[in-house]
Amino acid sequence: MPSIPAWTSSTFTRLLVVLLALLVTLGGTGADALTKAGDAAAATPDRPRYDVALHGNADGSRWAGRERVSFRNASDRPLREVYLRLWGNGVDKCGTAGTPPPVRVSHVRGGAAGPLTVNCTALRIALPQPLGHGERATVSFNVSVTVPGRNDRFGREGAFRFLGNALPVLAVHDRKGWHLDPYVSTGESFYTLAGDFRVALDHPTRLKVPATGRTRTLPAGPGRSITLSVARSVRDFAWAAGPFRTAVETSPGGVRVRSYWAPTTSPTGVRLTRQDGLLAVDRFGAEFGRYPYGEIDLVMTSEFGGGMEYPGLVLLGTTDEGSAVVHEVAHQWWYGIVGNDQYGAPWLDESFAQYANARFYGWETRDCWSDEEWPDDRAALTNSMAYWAGHRGEYHLIYTAGSCALADLERTLGSRTMARLLKAYAHDHWYGVSTTADFKKAAQSVTEKDLGPFWKQHRIR
Repeated sequence: MPSIPAWTSSTFTRLLVVLLALLVTLGGTGADALTKAGDAAAATPDRPRYDVALHGNADGSRWAGRERVSFRNASDRPLREVYLRLWGNGVDKCGTAGTPPPVRVSHVRGGAAGPLTVNCTALRIALPQPLGHGERATVSFNVSVTVPGRNDRFGREGAFRFLGNALPVLAVHDRKGWHLDPYVSTGESFYTLAGDFRVALDHPTRLKVPATGRTRTLPAGPGRSITLSVARSVRDFAWAAGPFRTAVETSPGGVRVRSYWAPTTSPTGVRLTRQDGLLAVDRFGAEFGRYPYGEIDLVMTSEFGGGMEYPGLVLLGTTDEGSAVVHEVAHQWWYGIVGNDQYGAPWLDESFAQYANARFYGWETRDCWSDEEWPDDRAALTNSMAYWAGHRGEYHLIYTAGSCALADLERTLGSRTMARLLKAYAHDHWYGVSTTADFKKAAQSVTEKDLGPFWKQHRIR
């Protein structure tokens, strides 16, 4: 396996200049577009900007380079530290003897790095001086990523590499303090604020590299290319690499849909996925608000387990029956645009995405769940991943009971009122953070009926 060349600051600067030129071409920065919905007003550090330049090896399994993160203190209190979340270490934790964790950070500038904590998924960086309200600061560091051997959202399948949650991102501090929750493999632990990513991925030309954001691929010397991506007002950045087959279509609503699939993927499944993905991005744009990112990548293989959502990119296990593309596209709104603490309140994205999925396909939802089917008194739709990770056999309730609850709310309010509620709620929390309390308040505001009994019946606490 060829070694990755030593990373230099001049290399990073050179790629950053190219990225800045691309940013101007694509229309500036999205930082000013970030809203202050709900609890996100107090969450900090906010308005992050990530500048990243990475060099990939021959098969896309190793990436190394430099990442720079600037951020603002939105809190009234001085910010004395920040935390990076290295979610890619979630499964392997701190590695084993002789095998380091998959994601490593070194040569930190702009602050003093402490030891890795929370099973090597959290890195504290003490700032050189307290950051006042509204002030900005920057930290930078070398980052090295080795794709694990398992087939997972951060993993591989044959010649194809998936790099979900591979880049270090800022943790959030809000009224509850620092969110340093543990990684869970059932569901998600992620909670981030919307920000801008400018990423340069230097890779072998034979590898196709779908990525979050609007991308452009340029030549970078013999046998190599650079995929440049600018993603504005997103919560994370993901990419994949491999000898994919590709196709590009534009939806009637003007969204560019790029499809990438492994040659062994079912042709019927690829066709169905492309068809439903194209329809879903426009339909949900009409229902919840126009898709703002201009482009979405559908990445399909035959053995990937289910699906996984990232801003502007979804990973999909695809068979003759198709894939989970509609559910994952719905996540572009419910988690992506309308954010939530996925560890603390996973129903706010999974239940909403599955409700949208059920509506898309016209599933019968009347009497689809009853209170008798809850396993015990502790089970509640609004439980955190701390509960679901310990009750994996019940986690399906987030999808089944959750989507049924929202379908019942639609019948309670009326379909037109429910449609207005969801569109207005998305608008009010666009690029912000949703909470259960926010949604209950919004729903109650559109009806004279007392929804208290409804929340109790569906265990929305």
